[in-house]
Amino acid sequence: MKDARMQRQTRATRARGATARRVARRAVVPVLLASLLGGVAWAASDAKPYHVSQKDQAFHPGELDIRRGETVEIVNDDGDLLHHAYVESKSFNFDSGDQEPGAKVDIVFPVPGTFMVLCGIHPKMKLRVQVD
Repeated sequence: MKDARMQRQTRATRARGATARRVARRAVVPVLLASLLGGVAWAASDAKPYHVSQKDQAFHPGELDIRRGETVEIVNDDGDLLHHAYVESKSFNFDSGDQEPGAKVDIVFPVPGTFMVLCGIHPKMKLRVQVD
């Protein structure tokens, strides 16, 4: 009688263990996916934009090397002057519109290449952005 009861308990314990393992395996996939997706979102949101100042009718710095998808923040620090940043290329276009003094504009470069950011008001202003 004791042996039969032990066998039933052993079978019940094994069945619970097998069920727990199946449940654990099913839970691993969503947890891994959530971790990966959360990590991607965290990495993207954690990246700080490259800061470019428009001052003395020039972009500072005048050249940047960035990765595809990164952001360049352009700030009009030029006293009381308007600026108008734009990019025209076969693979990417951007137009900030007129930028009042103190205004900030973000440009996200979605494709690799070399791009010139120009000012529609001050034609000598040029910012070269190399996107890898």
